[in-house]
Amino acid sequence: MAEAATITHAPSDRISAGGRIGRLLLLLGRLVLGGIFIYAAYSKLHFDGAWHLGDYHFFFAMAINSYNMLPQSVVQVMARVLPWLELLLGLCVVLGLGLRWASLGITALLAVFMGALTRAVVLGLQINCGCFGYDSPKPSTELLHDSGLLVLAIAVTVGAFLSHRSRRVPAH
Repeated sequence: MAEAATITHAPSDRISAGGRIGRLLLLLGRLVLGGIFIYAAYSKLHFDGAWHLGDYHFFFAMAINSYNMLPQSVVQVMARVLPWLELLLGLCVVLGLGLRWASLGITALLAVFMGALTRAVVLGLQINCGCFGYDSPKPSTELLHDSGLLVLAIAVTVGAFLSHRSRRVPAH
């Protein structure tokens, strides 16, 4: 009769398993976070059943201007640039290109968005926040959504920096 073999795991096996789980969680976080930013850009560029590449900035500028925070010249620049920046950062995070810096950029954008949303809530502004195009929720609802996204963005950013660091540190 054969004896049952006892399998013992070396500490390095547990670390590598933890590393695999960490990489899997980072990938999942990247796909969710990047996908949301890609969708946010898409919703500003494609609405009412059509692409609005020539006039999207007019509609988005109205949403930005409703916060009553910025001069019109800055509103116009932001309305033209922000959807493309969201698309670029979202694609970089999903594809893992410049992940540390792209996820840090998303984290910074979310912090700015949350500042504007907080101001709108405090002032009682009943506006379309513009976060996801024309059908965006009210600022208080979007502030809750962005809070969760900020936690995810910070986790992805920290994970990206730690992952990069662990690849650079030689094993002893």
